[in-house]
Amino acid sequence: MGRAAAAPPASPGELRQQVRLATPLALQQVGLVTMSLVDTAILGRYHADAMAGAGIGNGLTFAVTCLGVGLALGLDPLIAQALGAGERARTSALLRDGLAVVVRWGAALTLVLLATPWLLTLAAVEPAVADEARVYVFARAAGVVPFLAQIALRSFLQAHGHTRPLVVAVIVGNVINAGLDWLLVMGDHGLAAVGLPAVGLPALGALGAALVTSLVTLGTVAYYARAAGAIARGLGPAPAAPRATADVVRLGLPIGLQLFAEVAAFALAAVLAGRMGATPAAAHQVAIQLASVPFSVTLGIGAAAAVRVGLAIGAGDHRAARHAGLVSLGLGAAVMATSAAIFVVAAAPLAGLFTDEAVVIAAAIPLVQIAAFFQLSDGAQAVAAGALRGAGDTRAAFVANLLGHYLVGLPVALGLGFAAGLGAPGLWWGLVAGLTGTAIALIARFVWLTARPVARAQTTAPPDAGG
Repeated sequence: MGRAAAAPPASPGELRQQVRLATPLALQQVGLVTMSLVDTAILGRYHADAMAGAGIGNGLTFAVTCLGVGLALGLDPLIAQALGAGERARTSALLRDGLAVVVRWGAALTLVLLATPWLLTLAAVEPAVADEARVYVFARAAGVVPFLAQIALRSFLQAHGHTRPLVVAVIVGNVINAGLDWLLVMGDHGLAAVGLPAVGLPALGALGAALVTSLVTLGTVAYYARAAGAIARGLGPAPAAPRATADVVRLGLPIGLQLFAEVAAFALAAVLAGRMGATPAAAHQVAIQLASVPFSVTLGIGAAAAVRVGLAIGAGDHRAARHAGLVSLGLGAAVMATSAAIFVVAAAPLAGLFTDEAVVIAAAIPLVQIAAFFQLSDGAQAVAAGALRGAGDTRAAFVANLLGHYLVGLPVALGLGFAAGLGAPGLWWGLVAGLTGTAIALIARFVWLTARPVARAQTTAPPDAGG
């Protein structure tokens, strides 16, 4: 899980290369999900209003920052393809240009995020919950720019095969997050619970959790920057070349729109479940939380696919790019098939990890079992989107998500959930239908695209290859 130097794109050991790169990336994604689960668990033990408010605040934060996340991910094909073409020193300039883009957009998105709490009043959110959500958003706003810079730096590190900092940061971050969460959320009550004397520490609730998240983000970006700086110094001075900011925006904007479309679809499903009652809504959340863990693994595989495919495209080998993409799809399918089997045979005990209410567990069991099919589709589309990102095609994922979720998934969800009276399971079959359509479209697009030579993603003229 340390340094895995970029191998030649046409390496015969493609599966080995994929596993070597995807493992630390998947661990990092799982670690990020773990932080969120710990936040939820601690806030749930503090007060239901704080847990609900943090959930709403986190949803607003991610929805607003989606566009910035997409822009940061626009660096994936640019850096990987430059490495594949032998332009190692060029990658430092690409990182510089990418950071400039995300800092500017991140500052604007921070202002947008600070304005979102008025939506809480518009939506008539319960005042106590709205108060917790409001302070959560304000505290998280400080971490927007660092979070986006962190993603840009991660693109640089993973493309160069330096994955150790990613794993170290998420492990240390989880330890700090859990400890400080407990202290700041619970205050003196938290100290008493572990046998320590009170020191006058106030219980901050959702505000405490948000402050810890922003603090961990700041520490992570500083650690990433140090690691990336060491690599850049080893590459030598970046050659003079036109700035690639336009390329970053061109490639990243569709990714941001894709993420927003996907987030909105799942948020709508949660709202529809809420309209069915408290029990279906709780069961929906249980199933989503469970599904998020194996899905985070496929996000890591998709990130590895973006690197491997990008290296091949940069080297001008579309056959190696196709091979890398198909290997990543097979690896993702193996992971998700395993998790799907676990979901089918262990739905009840898995649901019981999140609640001890029998009625919620009973309602969650069929959703967890449906999530087995959901896993296969969701994992396939995540990996295929990563492979296409490596090839420089970022628009396909946006279009496929838009059509899959809103022309296929939503009508099926409404028809089965409400018209056919299936309730929450009907909503989940709609999600499965939308994700399946999206996955099929993206896989077909990747196979078609790599059937012939693929042009590099950059439109600005690169310098002579070097480094």
